[in-house]
Amino acid sequence: MKMFVEPSDIYLHRPVVDFRKSINGLANIVVAEMNLNVMSGALFIFCNKSKDKLKILYWDKTGFALWHKRLENNKFKWPNAEHENQLVLSEQQLHWLLDGFDIVGHKPLILSNLSL
Repeated sequence: MKMFVEPSDIYLHRPVVDFRKSINGLANIVVAEMNLNVMSGALFIFCNKSKDKLKILYWDKTGFALWHKRLENNKFKWPNAEHENQLVLSEQQLHWLLDGFDIVGHKPLILSNLSL
């Protein structure tokens, strides 16, 4: 995902969200439920009940931006109820999520120095 900011952190809000909420409603969730600073420069990821839509909220130092993605034929692999209410993701995990992969079981790929 190409954006105009380099996020300090990436947070996934695990419980599903009513997607009638926009910037103000999602910002309230960040503050009230996640206990985080919504203006920190972090990305905050939300999913709808049918798991075919994502919203990503972030502050870019001039205002809030809201990114929305809808899948036409699939569903996002959203972490289920056995996991924490919020997860901290790496940039790689964000890309995996957006590409349709299950992020819970994956670990970032670590390349070691191999001598040939």
